[in-house]
Amino acid sequence: MEKRGGRRMKDKEQELARERALVILRVRSGAMTAKQGAQALGVSRKTYYQWEERALKAMALALENRVAGRPCVSTDEEKEILRQRIRELEKKLDLAEKTLEVKELLAAYEEFRHGGAKKNRGIGKKR
Repeated sequence: MEKRGGRRMKDKEQELARERALVILRVRSGAMTAKQGAQALGVSRKTYYQWEERALKAMALALENRVAGRPCVSTDEEKEILRQRIRELEKKLDLAEKTLEVKELLAAYEEFRHGGAKKNRGIGKKR
């Protein structure tokens, strides 16, 4: 029931907004005066002019050229902190893997070097 009631309220708010927009457009087109528009909406001229200004600014903003594609989604701070931490950990993991590769290569080189030196000594003695 609450959803239905909420939906009805939203529909009423949208209808009220459309009515206001229609009156503003009529005033802007010269079909009625600002005083008549304010009376039609049941507000003071000052309130009418405030609504008119907000409406025109919103319309101009809505009609600006925008970059194609989905708009950027703002992420909450915690998600951004976690993403940064993941990037840092991935860098550390990559560095650790590279360090391990270098250690293995050095160990293989040392084994080769010492093994090769012994063979050379042995060959030199036989001569």
